[in-house]
Amino acid sequence: MSSSNTNSHSKPQPQACLFHREGNMALQTHSPSHAHNSNKHGHGVFGDVYTITKDMHADHHNPSFDFHFRLPPLPNFLGSREAREFFSGALAGAMTKAILAPLETIRTRMVVGVGSRNIAGSFVEVIQQQGWQGLWAGNMINMLRIVPTQAIEMATFECVKRTMTSLQNKWEEAGHPKLQIGFIDFNLPMSWISPVAVAGAAAGIASTLVCHPLEVLKDRLTVSPEIYPTLGIAIRNIYKDGGVGAFYAGISPTLVGMLPYSTCYYFLYDTMKDSYCQTKNKKTLNRPEMLLIGALAGFTASTISFPLEVARKRLMVGALQGKCPPNMAAALTEVIREEGLKGLYRGWGASCLKVMPSSGITWMFYEAWKDILLVQNGNPF
Repeated sequence: MSSSNTNSHSKPQPQACLFHREGNMALQTHSPSHAHNSNKHGHGVFGDVYTITKDMHADHHNPSFDFHFRLPPLPNFLGSREAREFFSGALAGAMTKAILAPLETIRTRMVVGVGSRNIAGSFVEVIQQQGWQGLWAGNMINMLRIVPTQAIEMATFECVKRTMTSLQNKWEEAGHPKLQIGFIDFNLPMSWISPVAVAGAAAGIASTLVCHPLEVLKDRLTVSPEIYPTLGIAIRNIYKDGGVGAFYAGISPTLVGMLPYSTCYYFLYDTMKDSYCQTKNKKTLNRPEMLLIGALAGFTASTISFPLEVARKRLMVGALQGKCPPNMAAALTEVIREEGLKGLYRGWGASCLKVMPSSGITWMFYEAWKDILLVQNGNPF
């Protein structure tokens, strides 16, 4: 969009324009400006919703922006950067879960207190009771869960990160937002907000809200295969016991547990990746470096948030054992009372054994698929 030439001596009136052209709808607002600080650019992108700072003489106290809302045709969307990131996340998640499903089974059993309390004992116990296929118990629902979960997480993370970065750049150029209370104006600088941390939190929340029912099904199939032998029976029994709301059992503690993990996980990966590239004076990581940094990010984030994960699992499957704590605080208290503080990290070893390779492999596959779907299609990032 070209900039309009503004005469510094004239005082144009504020105006708004709504137009539709080639599938685009845009709302333009122009405010009076002075001949000062010209050639300022800024834009924010979130999928097809974005803002652009006009190429014009802008006054810091009265900037001019355009807000665009675009609804592209479906073929255009499927070829967009966001869609390719979505597909990259889905493929990476599916490939990772196919490799690491047995570790997920053992981790879930240990976290909720089913069977043996050590990793080797859990492996032997599952094989003796259910055969080798027992290590892949719930794997079908796991695959159905991880594909949309990983796709939503990665696409949301990338989009929100770009959006927050663009908004920060726009506010730096056009002036910070202000809050007026009475006769007092407060500047609201946004530089202290980490776009990566916000994007990580948004990714975790979005994927949890959409995919939580699949998480409930996966846990039931894994922990109680005798009660829920198939996916169809599990869906029918859960719905019969509690209706639609039963599929969102434990959504609040899940969000509470997911928020710190997701924020730390994406923040650590992105920060360590950028720091490593700057130290080594290189633009991108190679595959082994992605594997290592992804594993370290997963290990650290999991260690920080693991007690919340223990409480979340207790709440989600507690009803099966006839003792369901009323809330997360009660679940944490119950664990400490029964097992001491070390109970908050029961299953931590198995979790790290699963999370570290999962995180590393996921990032390695994700970056590889981005190279294929984005770079090789003329969309370098």
